[in-house]
Amino acid sequence: MKNNRFVYLVLLPIFILLAVFFVLPIVGGLAISFFDYNPLRAINHFIGFENFGKLMSDKIFLKSTANTLIFVGITVTLNIFLTLVLAQLISMLPWPKFRSFFRVIFFMPCVAPLIASSVVWGGLYATKYGLINNMLKTFFGISPVNWLGTASYVMPAIIIFTLWADIGYNIILFSAGMDGIPTDFYEAAEIDGAGMVKKFFYITLPLLGRTVSFVVAMTIISHFQMFAQFQVLAKLGGPENSGNVLTYYIYKTAFQTKDMGYASAIAVVLFVLIMIVTIIQQRLNRVEWGY
Repeated sequence: MKNNRFVYLVLLPIFILLAVFFVLPIVGGLAISFFDYNPLRAINHFIGFENFGKLMSDKIFLKSTANTLIFVGITVTLNIFLTLVLAQLISMLPWPKFRSFFRVIFFMPCVAPLIASSVVWGGLYATKYGLINNMLKTFFGISPVNWLGTASYVMPAIIIFTLWADIGYNIILFSAGMDGIPTDFYEAAEIDGAGMVKKFFYITLPLLGRTVSFVVAMTIISHFQMFAQFQVLAKLGGPENSGNVLTYYIYKTAFQTKDMGYASAIAVVLFVLIMIVTIIQQRLNRVEWGY
């Protein structure tokens, strides 16, 4: 009993922090979504599910949802593919110092504040003096592109930036997983005549199954919540709302139009999407991975 009391005392501050900073905001946000809530008003009226009813007729919400799903689908797919390939190539380097060097290089963008990186990339994407347009013109003769002012280019520009800024985390995670795979498997495969590709698909991927499942889920969740690059690069949601995603629309609705109730309803939808991903990831964790 004494040991149990000690454990409860140690865990109590953690549960209090979770309640204050996680549970209460969720409950509060859900409650606000049922009100015509404006923090500047003295009285806010209960309107039930009216905020949720408006969602399906809100063209900007539907566009933001589609943009969010497209952004998450493309960035997560490319992120996982690139990080797996890069982690595999790095793990094949013969010298440990070389492996550490490249891991640090790829991880460096993750250390920089996302807002600051977004501002720098905004300069790189500049139509007249941006480095990217100057390189395209110099090496390929392509006329300057208005990356952040053209509806069809805003999302690809943000996707490219996000990949640059975010792949370092997953390279580290995949590299750690690959380092934990016994070399006996690879040696046996080489004796059987397996090449690099076969070893990757028949040894590395199956033994990384649980790591891949975790990384995919965490990447999806983090990309659903991304905001800074959309605020900086897709100002006001971009042309024709081409760069408007759910997180930015929540911010705009809550703090610019002061419609906190409707913003909370949108946030509830985003929360449900993230919870679905979390539940799927938990189910995948129960699967037996490996051999």
